[in-house]
Amino acid sequence: MSAVKILAIETSCDETSAAVSANDTILSNIVHSQIDIHAAYGGVVPEIASRSHIEALPKVIDMALEDAQTSLSDIDAVAVTYGPGLIGALMAGLSYAKGLAFSLGTELIAVNHLVGHISAGFLCGATPPLICLIASGGHTNIVLVKGYTSFEVLGRTLDDAAGESIDKVARSLGFSYPGGPKLDELAGYGDAAAIDFPRPMIGDDSLDFSFSGLKSAVLNYLNISQMRGMDIVREDVCASFRQAVVDVLIEKTMKAARMYNIRNILICGGVSRNILLRVEFGRKCSEKGYSLTLPPVSLCSDNAAMVAAAAYRQWLEGDFADFGINADPSLEL
Repeated sequence: MSAVKILAIETSCDETSAAVSANDTILSNIVHSQIDIHAAYGGVVPEIASRSHIEALPKVIDMALEDAQTSLSDIDAVAVTYGPGLIGALMAGLSYAKGLAFSLGTELIAVNHLVGHISAGFLCGATPPLICLIASGGHTNIVLVKGYTSFEVLGRTLDDAAGESIDKVARSLGFSYPGGPKLDELAGYGDAAAIDFPRPMIGDDSLDFSFSGLKSAVLNYLNISQMRGMDIVREDVCASFRQAVVDVLIEKTMKAARMYNIRNILICGGVSRNILLRVEFGRKCSEKGYSLTLPPVSLCSDNAAMVAAAAYRQWLEGDFADFGINADPSLEL
């Protein structure tokens, strides 16, 4: 039997991506970033993101097909992220995918963006059951992955996501967009014990998160220091803040693993690119004898390879979408 070939599209925020897969093997994965476009505005402008997706999609898809040495006539299904994300960005990708699937006479597969992030781990050998931390700009969830298509959310952020708080602190420190990687880099030169920032809910029995108070604590520190004419050592602020975020993410995830007696852990989402987070999780899991899956940086940010991986599992279960499906910016797992 020939392999199932899927053309996947991802446009949930500010990356336009297309990938081609054959069963669970990724043949190509093209990502077009809009960072240069949005940098002038200090963050993603939804309307501009939507228009940029519309302009970039034809070229990105052609590049994905060329890299995969595949033609549209070989495609068995078109997969696309339909939520969560920016409504206009989602609609750009979903509308294109619908038209393409209809014209080709193929199946349409609608993928939850969060399932996509989890599926990036499957591409790296992660196998259920496992505890997964999804940490990104818009989401911070702890998920019990029971099977390749079976998930239970054990904990979620009650306010700001980890990535959102990182972006806001980075902006307050004067870093240009995107500030997260710059904050992470500068933190490597600072003293993580210099400032005692809070670790919200770290000792709480709940597996939920709250990063709003930590973000406010950093902003208050910066404001008070400026008013008093004190020198602000940005390296120390970055390091101390980063350590607080990482401590909370690791403690909550390890707590979930203990509670559910699961020794396989997966970390995914944009925040999983954080250098300290990767190092500390590796050390903690090694100490406990846990198996840790950390996708490569290229699969942590939004990309279509993860959408293709999720779509293949849905194909196996006959989980197809009809052409009346709408984008859902608030879609949950």
